[in-house]
Amino acid sequence: MGVLRLGFVSTYLSQPLLDGFAMGASVTILTSQLKHLLGVRVPRHQGPGMVVSTWLSLLRSAGQANLCDVLTSVVCLAVLLAAKELSDRCRHRLKLPLPTELLVIVVATLVSHLGQLHARFGSSVAGDIPTGFVAPRVPDPRLMQRVALDAVPLALVGSAFSVSLAEMFARSHGYSVRADQELLAVGCCNVVPAFFHCFATSAALAKSLVKTATGCRTQLSGVVSAAVVLLVLLALAPLFRDLQRSVLACVIVVSLRGALRKVRDVPQLWRLSRADALVWVATAATCVLVSTEAGLLAGALLSLLSLAGRTQRPHAALLARIGGSDVYEDAGEFEGLVPEPGVRVFRFAGPLYYANQAFFLRSLYSLTGLDAGHAAPGGTERGPQAGVREQDPVGKDPGPESGTVVLVPAAAGFHTVVIDCGPLLFLDAAGLATLRDLRRDYGALGITLLLACCSPSVRDALRRGGFFGEEQGDADEEAQLFHSVHGAVQAARAHQRARARTDSRV
Repeated sequence: MGVLRLGFVSTYLSQPLLDGFAMGASVTILTSQLKHLLGVRVPRHQGPGMVVSTWLSLLRSAGQANLCDVLTSVVCLAVLLAAKELSDRCRHRLKLPLPTELLVIVVATLVSHLGQLHARFGSSVAGDIPTGFVAPRVPDPRLMQRVALDAVPLALVGSAFSVSLAEMFARSHGYSVRADQELLAVGCCNVVPAFFHCFATSAALAKSLVKTATGCRTQLSGVVSAAVVLLVLLALAPLFRDLQRSVLACVIVVSLRGALRKVRDVPQLWRLSRADALVWVATAATCVLVSTEAGLLAGALLSLLSLAGRTQRPHAALLARIGGSDVYEDAGEFEGLVPEPGVRVFRFAGPLYYANQAFFLRSLYSLTGLDAGHAAPGGTERGPQAGVREQDPVGKDPGPESGTVVLVPAAAGFHTVVIDCGPLLFLDAAGLATLRDLRRDYGALGITLLLACCSPSVRDALRRGGFFGEEQGDADEEAQLFHSVHGAVQAARAHQRARARTDSRV
């Protein structure tokens, strides 16, 4: 995936998705550690509904909790939480982070060993930890054929986990992440260990939070961690035989404090954007009720649907002039704006493509008060004006030789429609056809359609789509495209005055 440059997919992992995922994954990790905090034995649940099944098992086994483990958990949690609060308040005074977790583990190991907590009270301890390495060997090709189908979803989920966690911590600490580089790193971390009988690996939220909580900031912390793990595997493993599992669980639970606090951001997120709040809640709930993999997938799908929904129904408004300036703003949002007589300035704050072309027309017709598609000749509802020709100038007598009568809806009250294309991000074939049909319908009613503030990409799309025609060329483009809304309005008024003078002479 890294070689194929598929890291761009990570751009669709929105901040609400990552925060909801962090919250849901933290609840899942917290649930998995409760059995160690209470010192009870419960079956290990896997698959969808793991959190709910684990909680039910914990409730049934709560009466069998080990008092020694419970007291140890309470003491360790109190010490770790107090140290974290003290470290946060005195962070500007401390040159180095307090190694509270290391001190707690060392002291707890000594207390457990000297007090014989496992033998006297049945406390759960780490037990015998094997030392040394297994001899490396080349993976069996026949085994690779058997696990190939399972490896594909495992690689997808693992890479999504790694990139999403990298993005989450990058936003927290103010640095950027290159997704393709992350994917290459995850691949290398699985290719080399494959020769040493290692499990498939990816980023882990619990361990990442522990390293963040202990003040790790650079890759040097990984070197130190690897050296310590190597030292433990080769020599120090027997020293941790009497370390209580509840102590390790406390270290993990305390590291989840920051992720669990994200739930306090939901009310503010709801006030800011209900769609983002829905993504947050749905991602977290799916992680807890189903699985973390399903939560990540559900959050990504909801984020895409939210994005599609926002572009499908963007904000539309009529603009009016601010006093005697050249600036035009939403007439419904600002007071004291001066509408241009005979000109309707329409703004559509989104792209124009196949999914929102109908909404674009409905908004335009509703705000201007004229349904050009129905009123124009050839529309869905033909009226007595069906004989009007598109090239006939509205308001001018076609002469005795003409067999048609020009009729303009009296309720229109305008002669020009200016579309502010500044927020128009892109046009597709359906959007271009919509503008072309709109110009035709307005032209049949004697109403001019002008475009203003088009971006270079929109201009190129209009040219490639033949919106200006092949015969007129640049002259026709200059007559329909303007660099500013005010320029388009002034051109429309000048054209209307010239037409009025011509009609008066006739």
